[in-house]
Order: sequence, then C-alpha cells, then structure tokens
Amino acid sequence: MNTIKVLIPTDFSIEAEYAYQMVKNLSKKGEFEITFLHILNVPDTVTLGMDGMINTCGEIDINFVEIQREMALEKLKSLQESHPEVKTELTFGHTTNGIIQFAEDNQFDLIALGTKGASGFAERFIGSNAQHIARNSDVPVLSLMCDRSELELKNLLFIHDFKEYEVQDLKLIKRLIKMYDTKLHFLQVNDDENQDETIKENMAIFAQKNDIVNFESHILREGNVEEGVKKFAEQNQMDILCLGTHGKGGIFHKSITESLINHLYKPIISYKIK
Repeated sequence: MNTIKVLIPTDFSIEAEYAYQMVKNLSKKGEFEITFLHILNVPDTVTLGMDGMINTCGEIDINFVEIQREMALEKLKSLQESHPEVKTELTFGHTTNGIIQFAEDNQFDLIALGTKGASGFAERFIGSNAQHIARNSDVPVLSLMCDRSELELKNLLFIHDFKEYEVQDLKLIKRLIKMYDTKLHFLQVNDDENQDETIKENMAIFAQKNDIVNFESHILREGNVEEGVKKFAEQNQMDILCLGTHGKGGIFHKSITESLINHLYKPIISYKIK
C-alpha cells in the first residue's frame, strides 16, 4: 500500500495544527491519509460502550462527561469543516497511552505530534507527551515545535551509534526518501579520531544490512552528542532528523532522542529499536 496513514493527536492547540500543516505540505508529493484523534482524558472507571453510551462506576457524573464529549465533538466537527480531507476520532482514556494504543490498533504508519517541548524540572520528572509517546510507541513518531508548513524534504539526517548495525524497521524512512528523492546523511558524533575508520566501516555494514544504497557518511568531533547533533543539523541545513530509541528514557536513563525532541526546533522522526 502506497498511502501513508498519519495519526495527529489533537488538543485543539496550535501545536496540533503545526503537525497537520507539515503533513499536508508533505502530501503534495505523496498519498497521505490523515486522522485527527482527540483523547477525552477520563479515569479508567469511565468507559464508552460500542453503542456510544457512557458508563461510569457511579462516582462520576455521566452528564458532566457527556458535556465534555459534546464539546470535543463540536471542535472535531469544526476541524473537519476546515480540513475536509481528514478523518476525526474521539476516544476515552489517558492521553499518551490512548494515542499509542489507537495508533497500533489501527495500523497507522506515523504519529505526527506538535509539541511545546520540556525543560528543567518538567523534563526530568514529568517530561513532554511527545517524549513519552516516542519512548513507548511501536509506530514511528514525527515531532515538531513550530510551523514547518513550507518544509522541503531535501536532506534527512540519520543519527545513530553505528556499532549497532543490526536490521531495523526503516520502512517509513525508506518510503519518504523514495517519495521525495531525499538525500540521506549518516551521522555519528564521536570525540575519538582513532575510531573514524571503524565508524565508517560500521556505517557501510549498517547500510548493507538495512538495504540502503545511497547515503553520505559524516563523523562530527564533539564530546556532547546532543550539542553535536544540533550544530551539524543547523550548519548543514538538515530538514528532518531521524533517530532510533531503545525506549529506556525516564528519570534514571537519559535518552538523546527524547532530549532532542524536547529541545530541538528541527522536526524529528523517532522509531523504536527492537
């Protein structure tokens, strides 16, 4: 199937509109099916039956939940009137888990998220929805912080520790490269010049195992990976960054992928390394 199914979670904020505008722009050269999803954040004791009826344990006022649902449905209706080519869905549940479950159950190819990012205490102990979804989703995640409606996908930067050169799920990345005739750049940030030849060999092995033919290899001399990626992406006009995640972020494990999602103003596609 050539159509790329994209799920855009929405809280009706400008960040969700940024995600839509970027995907809409990308759809000029490819076939995309876009669905807006709103999660009505309610306790586990509130459920929505197959008949559309709201059920609760009795402690929560059904009328209150119904009012919240009607308000959300009105906003989704307005979204669809503004963007008639999209689909809309509403479900009950917890925001991040609900998005992940919906995307996986309905076999989406990509989750596109507008995000405000996070920093300081909020980043360390709470995190952003985008980083939580990127950490746990088996569906690739596109995150962006600002308007990228004019973006042209000419250069895609793939950041990796290339000593991990096992086969990975790069179907979406390959489809985008083919669709837009995008130039692929491999980057590893490393501060030991004695490893350069080994890294280049590992890049070649990674490309062969993952059936990648055309790419440019880059090694950046920098002690801090996050700073090195930011510097390279800006100086070399990269349009989208791509990174894998082992899903180990959180308080006790610093994830470069999640940190970049929270701080970098370039769009990022993250995928789960299994």
